[in-house]
Amino acid sequence: MENSTRRNFFGKIAVAAIATGATNLFAQQTPSKGSSTETNPARPARSNHIYDGIYYFSGVGSNDGYPKEDHVRVTDPFEKHVTRTMDALKKSVERAGSSMDSLIHLDVFLCLPLADGINMPNGNARFDAHKAQYDALNKIYGTYFSPGKAPSRACMAVEWIPGDSLIEIVGTAKVVSTAG
Repeated sequence: MENSTRRNFFGKIAVAAIATGATNLFAQQTPSKGSSTETNPARPARSNHIYDGIYYFSGVGSNDGYPKEDHVRVTDPFEKHVTRTMDALKKSVERAGSSMDSLIHLDVFLCLPLADGINMPNGNARFDAHKAQYDALNKIYGTYFSPGKAPSRACMAVEWIPGDSLIEIVGTAKVVSTAG
């Protein structure tokens, strides 16, 4: 049986980082001169920035870039949340001088709707609800990339996402042109 699982590997990296005094790697850094930052009035200031030709972005959700009167609600169909999030992601990477096909990696967070009058499923029903979201995500997600150009991706179910969104995306993209 192989002992080098992903958890063991990352655990060893974390121990090595602490042992070598590399805790500053995990501290929030101020963007370097010439990098860009982006804010959204609907959310607190973000840490989107470009460093060494890579665009780092955080917290793209289904209401980003939309006025308050046009926000989706947690009770709206999940597919609407996915489409609007992917549209917001596309706009964000294009403003940074990148493209959807230049994305390197995405972390996608999904949550079930938490609202009065909506029963939260338990046990197998909860698993099935998250699986249905994952399947719906995949149907829409693939349409945003050229064939063979989708980035690596991790997908996680979480309990809550800020901004009345049922999906949030964090990731990196290679900058391919100077943003205008």
